[in-house]
This record gives sequence, C-alpha cells and structure tokens, in this order.
Amino acid sequence: MMEAAIYNPEGKKSGTIELEPKVFGLPWNADLVNQVVRGQEENARRTIAHAKDRSEVRGGGRKPWRQKGTGRARHGSIRSPIWTGGGVTHGPTKNEKYGQKINQKMKTKALYTVLSRKWRDAEVLFVDDLALSAPKTKSAVAMIKHLAEVAKSPSLAYKRGRRVLLLTPEATPAIRKSFSNLGGTLVMPVSQLNPLSALSYKHIIVIEPEKSVKLIANRLLARTTKK
Repeated sequence: MMEAAIYNPEGKKSGTIELEPKVFGLPWNADLVNQVVRGQEENARRTIAHAKDRSEVRGGGRKPWRQKGTGRARHGSIRSPIWTGGGVTHGPTKNEKYGQKINQKMKTKALYTVLSRKWRDAEVLFVDDLALSAPKTKSAVAMIKHLAEVAKSPSLAYKRGRRVLLLTPEATPAIRKSFSNLGGTLVMPVSQLNPLSALSYKHIIVIEPEKSVKLIANRLLARTTKK
C-alpha cells in the first residue's frame, strides 16, 4: 500500500491515509489516456454547423431557361451549387455523428492512470473535512493559500494561474458556495470524476480523504471486476 499525508484546512499535517496501488500506482499510458479523453470530447460535441444543399435552399424549382436555343449554358435550377445563392456541396451538416464508444474498463484505467500521474507529480492533496456549516469565501481563500505553501506551488494561491478541482463525497451547498467566487476552482462530487475533468485541472484537492478515496476505489474497482 502507498501512504499519503492528510492536511487540515490550515495546511498542517493531521494524519495519513493508505492509497490503493491500483488507483494511484499505475504507470503512465499516454495512448490510453489520449484515446479516452478524445472519446469524451467527441461524445460531448454538439453538431451545430449546418450548410444547406441544393434540395434545402428555398426556390429554384423552375428551370431558369429552356434547354436549347438561347446560346447560354444549360441549367436546371438556380439553386445549383455553381450558382450564387445556391446550395453547398459537401458542407457540414447537423446530421454528423462524432460520438465514440468508450469501453468502461478503458475509461476506468485511464482515470487510474491520470490519478497516478498526478499523485507522482505531487498534484494531489488530501484535506480533512472543511466543517463548513455556512458558505464562507474567506475560509476557502485561506485554505487554498495554506495548501499552496504545502504543495510549494505559488500559482495555486492566485486566480490567474490557479486550476483546482475539489473532490468531495458530497458537494454540499456550503462548500459549493464557499468556492464559487474563486476563479479557476471547481467543486465536484467524487461520483462524477472522469479522466477529462482530472486532466483539466492542475491540482486535485480531495476533501474527507478516507471517505472520498474509498468511494473512488469501490466505484472503480467494482466496475473493473464486474463480469
């Protein structure tokens, strides 16, 4: 098992936690992570762009002039793609489907891989329960500044360079509102964690680590062992 330090909101060490090697001890696999993340992005893609072809453009139902005898080139419709105002040939359509199937085992292992890489790079911090009974941005700012000293990352304390993902067993309204005013910070329930969201943020702060890590391991390991 792997051991990690747990800090309190003041940035002082308050204990340790045993980490599952299958979650935080995997080697980096760039090909797997790239395939899964690209699949997530494609599945979230909305097909908005749409160019009308000649059958969708209004008008052009009548032949502009007779076939022979005028001396002009023959045409059957003024909505032909070669006419100004005509349809578009091979343009983008809203019927395009970019979705990709991602196997659950691939997605799970990709998340393991990302968490392992971030753990090795000291970009994962474990923090005790915040014990926020009411929203308080001042407490959130103080905690981030203390953890920036622990992580030896000054950018963590400043809005311009901060990219922080806070994982909680349950995103309570008090926690959400406390961090909602902090730029570059997102509060997310552990159940919604995925490779793309983990990669999108520089640092990951795990709140209530005993419960959160257990939820991650139980949820993911159950999927990989499910027949």
